[in-house]
Amino acid sequence: MLRRDRDCILCLSEDCNAVFPVIDNIPVLLHEKNSVFTIDDFKQKRDTFFETRPGRIKQNIKRLLPGLSKKIHDRQHLEMLVKILRQTSGPRRVLVLGGGMPGSGTELFTNQASFDVVETDVAIGPGTMLICDAHDIPFADESFDCVIARSVLEHVADPSVCVAEIYRVLRKGGVVYAETAFMTPVHGGRYDFTRFTHLGHRRLFRKFDEIESGMVCGPGSALANAYRYFLISFASSKTMRMLLSAFAYMTAFPLKYADYFLVNKPYALDSASEYYFIGQKTGEPVSDRELINLYRGGFQ
Repeated sequence: MLRRDRDCILCLSEDCNAVFPVIDNIPVLLHEKNSVFTIDDFKQKRDTFFETRPGRIKQNIKRLLPGLSKKIHDRQHLEMLVKILRQTSGPRRVLVLGGGMPGSGTELFTNQASFDVVETDVAIGPGTMLICDAHDIPFADESFDCVIARSVLEHVADPSVCVAEIYRVLRKGGVVYAETAFMTPVHGGRYDFTRFTHLGHRRLFRKFDEIESGMVCGPGSALANAYRYFLISFASSKTMRMLLSAFAYMTAFPLKYADYFLVNKPYALDSASEYYFIGQKTGEPVSDRELINLYRGGFQ
């Protein structure tokens, strides 16, 4: 149980005797012993995972350059989630992990009058409603009907702990949607830890029944990003890195469109840039012996 005062959140549960600050009207519900971040990071308004105040020139350049990755059918995946949630009765509670910078499709949930959406992050962005770490989600067991974690699990120190937390806060029959990197260079700097194959990603969610999974960004996106990182490897200064990076964006962006043609190809699944998983909290865990029989790649 939480009680909010003007400048703090007071935890009133039996196993918690802590006071958490409210900064810029955003509660910072962070248990420091389970996080690489500290409450002082937010009190001092330091940049954590992403820049909270990027320069105007940098923002304008980023808007002008074409992206190197293309998410295939991700909006359809989110629409599927909305459809599943609509089949349940009563208000639907949705938890978004890593929701500080709202991604494409988030409005599908926030625009639903019967959906109670809580957007969390480890950085203060335009979408952040509260600060929390996915290793220690500050909600009671079975609090949510859906948890969304897009481009999150490669950036956490212990993905298994985070997925266990997702499982804990989901109600029976609740659904999870995750997008997680595979063939993608380091992004997020020091906050980038892990990569998963398609089967590795499935194993991470082995306590969930699979509804659907596959690649969300394919080999074209992977190749375009690898090409950019190949070029900037030669940079000896920040200016040179920016110039080489801009050149890569302008010359490699068409590669991502190949993913539309590769989305259902077995070998493409083995070399995808990013995978997705939609699962439901029901049934029995998948054993490792069962898992290897779920391989759908090209090396049969």
